[in-house]
Amino acid sequence: MESRTLREMLAEAKDTSELMVDLAYAAVYFNDPDMADEVDGLEVDISALVHQMRTLCIIAVRHPREAEAMSAVLQVVSALERIANDAVDIARIVTRRLGIPHELVVDLSSAEEISHRVEVAAGSHFANRPLSSFELPVVTGMRIMAIRRARNWIIDPGGDEILHPGDVFFLRGSPAGITRLRELAGAPAYVAPQPPEAVALTDLDRAIDTLIEMKNLSEVAIGLAYSALVYRDRSLAAEVRHLEDRLDEMNHRLELWVLRSATDGVDPAPLRGLLHLAAAAEDIGDQAQSMVWMVERSTELHPVLAVALGDTDEVVVRMPVGPGASVHGQTLGEIELPIEPGYTVLAIEREGRYWYRPRRHVEIREGDSILASGPEEGRAALAEMFGWRLVEDDEGGIELESLVDT
Repeated sequence: MESRTLREMLAEAKDTSELMVDLAYAAVYFNDPDMADEVDGLEVDISALVHQMRTLCIIAVRHPREAEAMSAVLQVVSALERIANDAVDIARIVTRRLGIPHELVVDLSSAEEISHRVEVAAGSHFANRPLSSFELPVVTGMRIMAIRRARNWIIDPGGDEILHPGDVFFLRGSPAGITRLRELAGAPAYVAPQPPEAVALTDLDRAIDTLIEMKNLSEVAIGLAYSALVYRDRSLAAEVRHLEDRLDEMNHRLELWVLRSATDGVDPAPLRGLLHLAAAAEDIGDQAQSMVWMVERSTELHPVLAVALGDTDEVVVRMPVGPGASVHGQTLGEIELPIEPGYTVLAIEREGRYWYRPRRHVEIREGDSILASGPEEGRAALAEMFGWRLVEDDEGGIELESLVDT
């Protein structure tokens, strides 16, 4: 049996739980029961991983003074397990045919991060080449979650995976990258799902809009929670608690609007799917809050948490806007972070306040700090945009060196 460290297992559990959530939402978007079944399969893997981590945590405690620090690790492990369970609940909307309103699919297709699928055509740029040749997260702002090859699935494929004509990619990321992605795959132009003709705003519309915001805020809460643990930042932990409170309130409002919709002649069948999605998003926010509980209380945290959560396929970084940065005075839409270097902005910190999932029109200023998630390979390019060069210190850590001073 392969021997792995707790750090390696924590990093894998984080990546797997995030992958499960992405695949589950994609299964709902595409109404794909096969993809939903893959989420169930990943739950088996993460359950075994969680058991191994709990066992290792117990064995590793040799003295009572070590117990408190290790309890923080166990709390994160439990939260990751619950997030994986939430992903399964989302996927079961498809396997149990609970249904969702068409309007929700339309809204999901116009979100800042969307699910997409594309087939590799013979003779295209992708055909018969390894995945690593393209650096898709950096070039298109989209990452591949899975590949379906005939009846087989390749979950979270590695860079050495050779792409074959007929392969179907399932991706997640910025919709701005779809055009370039489909050009590389040799696929026809994409036409997004269209909304129905404009009518008066209904309770169902309000519920769907609220659910989209809940989905976005739950993802932000998880990203901020990882940042709070990595940086041991109590202000970030407080922001996670604030988001969790907002998700609770939104879930209550959504339930009321869904119940009202059922009295307006709306088919009640797809409304069950809305309630399941809202409950899952709200619980993901709960798990984010549970992860930062010990940060808020200044409890000792085991160093393995910061190392493991920074050692994953997708990293969360805090990047200040340095002197003379090229991004100063530009809007998020103008710098196109989701396209290159492939990062999504979770929040902007300005004068002690956080803006969650800022819109494209928000202007970046010197002195701001952004919290963003994205591929490790794009981190150096991101730092350069914000006026910094990444340098390794004597202990192997990464520091920021101003480009103005070099």
